[in-house]
Amino acid sequence: MLHKVVQVRIYPTKSQQIQLAQTFGCSRWWWNYALNKSIETYEKTGKGLGRSALNALLPALKKAEETSWLADCYSQVLQATTLNLTAAYKNFFAKRAGFPKFKSKHGKQSIQYPQNVKIVDGNVQLPGNIGIVKAKIHRPIEGKIKTVSVSKTPSGRYFASILTEIEDQKPTTASGKIYGIDLGIKHFAVVTDGEKVSKYDNPKHLAKHEKNLKRKQQKLARKQKGSNSRNKYRKIVAKVYERVSNSRQDFLHKLSYKLVSDSQAVIVENLHVKGMVRNHSLAKAISDCGWGMFTNFLAYKLERFGGKLVEIDRWFPSSKLCSNCFYQVGEMPLDVREWTCPHCGTAHDRDGNAVINIRAEGIRMLKTDGSAVSAVGGEVRPNLGRKSKLWHSPMSTEAQSACAVG
Repeated sequence: MLHKVVQVRIYPTKSQQIQLAQTFGCSRWWWNYALNKSIETYEKTGKGLGRSALNALLPALKKAEETSWLADCYSQVLQATTLNLTAAYKNFFAKRAGFPKFKSKHGKQSIQYPQNVKIVDGNVQLPGNIGIVKAKIHRPIEGKIKTVSVSKTPSGRYFASILTEIEDQKPTTASGKIYGIDLGIKHFAVVTDGEKVSKYDNPKHLAKHEKNLKRKQQKLARKQKGSNSRNKYRKIVAKVYERVSNSRQDFLHKLSYKLVSDSQAVIVENLHVKGMVRNHSLAKAISDCGWGMFTNFLAYKLERFGGKLVEIDRWFPSSKLCSNCFYQVGEMPLDVREWTCPHCGTAHDRDGNAVINIRAEGIRMLKTDGSAVSAVGGEVRPNLGRKSKLWHSPMSTEAQSACAVG
């Protein structure tokens, strides 16, 4: 079985917005209370509280006079919050994420309905007292609905992320292209299929809105804290940030779909983005690119089409290696964009040469792994003892991308 997420825009009425705000508040309060209780228990006993132990606290809280308002919240929303908190703890101890944080009433709000959500006449029916919420469903909802996450953005827009379970489709045959991708800042991606090299310029989404964003942030800073005027203008600033985020995701979805739709495998470098953004001169430009998001998009789309994502080792010398004779130079500063191989005399474009090496190394790894691939258009480098690993798609479902399907 495969999981698939479609994010749709919903338009709750005024009364539904009030009910959702109350549910957001209950879920947020319970998350913070449960997290604080877990921390206190761990400090006293050296052990945390599990899901069952946390849920056992809810009946008493609902009966207590000061927290009786919790009883008005749909019970499964609170239980889903408990599940998400325990999952956050597991991810922390498995070193997949940081320590769970307390939630604020400012910023994005979200709740999760684990069942009893239906699609009725193109709208979303939520359980409890909320009922049918007007929605703009832009594509068919396939499969069985598992969970629905309802969120409110800082700009005041409402969305429903619908997670469905569908039958596992038969993978495609290994007959498509094999793409090698070199990610960068000037060119977001340099791509080769073994026959030609294509360069996709970096759209620089944040830079296009930077002047407008700076002007609006300065105006927001002059507003009196706590005033209605500041609260209204905060939403205006949030809309600009959302516009940047939406344009970035649109670009990444379209490019990833273009590469995945006719490929059997895509090969990228396993970049250490967290370490790279420590360079303050490049941190903003690197963060604006969205390399990690792009890799995730490639991963789940490849799984859907039956392809493979290969991540070669970040220390693989793709730029320093001659793609013609495999001679490796000692140093290659970032300002060197073209160079000539001292061994065979071949003139190289830095990015074009790197992406050819990335693709060849990925094909070598696929063949070593025993995968049946058709390496059309390009020589496969012999095994020279490079440190590389074959990584299958790190994301197994679209649900983990937490955004609309591209």
